[in-house]
Amino acid sequence: MRSEKITFEGAFGDQLSARVDQPPDEPRSYALFAHCFTCSKNLKVVSNISKTLTKHGIGIFRFDFTGLGESEGDFADTNFSSNIEDLIAAAEHMASHYRAPAILIGHSLGGAAVLQAAQKIPNSKAVATIGAPANPDHVKKNFGAQLDKIEQKGIATVTLAGRDFTIKKQFIDDLEATHMDEKIQSLDRALMIFHSPVDNTVGIENAAHIYKKAKHPKSFVSLDDANHLLTKEEDSIYLAEVLAAWADRYF
Repeated sequence: MRSEKITFEGAFGDQLSARVDQPPDEPRSYALFAHCFTCSKNLKVVSNISKTLTKHGIGIFRFDFTGLGESEGDFADTNFSSNIEDLIAAAEHMASHYRAPAILIGHSLGGAAVLQAAQKIPNSKAVATIGAPANPDHVKKNFGAQLDKIEQKGIATVTLAGRDFTIKKQFIDDLEATHMDEKIQSLDRALMIFHSPVDNTVGIENAAHIYKKAKHPKSFVSLDDANHLLTKEEDSIYLAEVLAAWADRYF
């Protein structure tokens, strides 16, 4: 695998950190990866999926959303809509410097984001979601008791996975304003839904809802006993192998 670290301009004009993983030979196609909420492009599951897909001739563009990981910007000023704009900016950079993404892959909230962004990325032919919520406001449950404080005072510090994040009310308002069903029904791309039936973070009923709303061609693969972050390496490698075989027909 050839790997290159780059930067590109995101939705707010900040420099976003990205990594482009490519097979030894010219890629047959490229995929754009959207990481989970408050995660980064360097999360082990993202790295495992990327490494496996390059073995199948697929180049991967993975990046940190504004204010996360190694990217510039203030996370407190971002929201779900800005994530979508970051994805579109990433796709445009890919088209200019590599090749436009044919596959969009999103993990958790990143899955909801690629469903929203797909129609604004015209060269995309296939979308894959991993443990994605059917509605992005599902994220609000992570804020616990601080949700009331955000609603009342407009801002609060929320601890997620041992790290503190500033969440503003505009973030909540933006989540609630998103209309996912319409985007799913009009997706007009092949859809693969990966979800674990024992996912305690985003329940399996979310996958059922997305599948019901989507039009064919659509597919669902159960991730058996995997957890939400696919921390077991064999789970992420299995997912990538299945994804590569499924996406092959759309190249």
